[in-house]
Amino acid sequence: MPIPALRRAIAATSAVAGALALGLSAVPAQATTPLNYAALGDSYSAASGVLPVDPGNLLCLRSTADYPHVVAARTGARLTDVTCGAARTKDFTESQYPGVAPQADAVTADTDLVTLTIGGNDNGTFINAMLACGTAGILSGGRGSPCKDTYGTSFDDAIDTATYPALKHALRAVRAKAPDARVAVLGYPWITPAEADPSCFAEMPVASGDVPYLHALQAHLNAVVQRAAEETGATYVDFSRASEGHDACQLVGTRWIEPLLFGRNLVPVHPNALGEQRMAEHTMSVLGLG
Repeated sequence: MPIPALRRAIAATSAVAGALALGLSAVPAQATTPLNYAALGDSYSAASGVLPVDPGNLLCLRSTADYPHVVAARTGARLTDVTCGAARTKDFTESQYPGVAPQADAVTADTDLVTLTIGGNDNGTFINAMLACGTAGILSGGRGSPCKDTYGTSFDDAIDTATYPALKHALRAVRAKAPDARVAVLGYPWITPAEADPSCFAEMPVASGDVPYLHALQAHLNAVVQRAAEETGATYVDFSRASEGHDACQLVGTRWIEPLLFGRNLVPVHPNALGEQRMAEHTMSVLGLG
């Protein structure tokens, strides 16, 4: 090819390449549609006791630093947060307080994501066990297993006979509202260590033999929650490993759960702000969000 013709070909090729580059750069990136996110659940979902408190419903003692808010902030999701302290599974389909709609009402056919933590308040599992074992621990001076000796398998029996079917009913109600939504059911982070820590008795006054008893009770509840989640097509978010070493007996800055006494939350034996943040992060990791 003669030199002038070669130069004209090169110039034409460069012009086409430049036009393509300009054209490609002018095409805007496709916008990502935000997830429609409904957050349900009890005080572990609502971060009851963590400041600041959501002024929208003071009865529920919901925090704007709860794990649903953390997930929504990091993913850009459109959040409808109806989490509520003291919620039980029945409150998914019934009003918990006057003027408070059933939680499942927040779930619609357009909902993409649902998260929840529920089951610990059914039959008073958490509060009754903690109060009973704490009182027994103080009266025994921290020795023996007075709570286990008194209550035996009663808490576990109630989980199997009452909590499990109630969980399935509540999760089915959620699924019926949004058949295509992704539903994530979070387990409860560890409240107590697996074995007694004598240095923790002042903050968690549970007798040495009752510490593993409470730990096993929580493990049983989480196993039932997992079973109900899997049987209703939900994703179970397991905290048995993630929260190990972050129980209420650990130091400030390490623990995710505040102790029964001398804690830093308004509500004892509940996740602190760090715990809620870590619950959000682990949930996002399991779901592949963010």
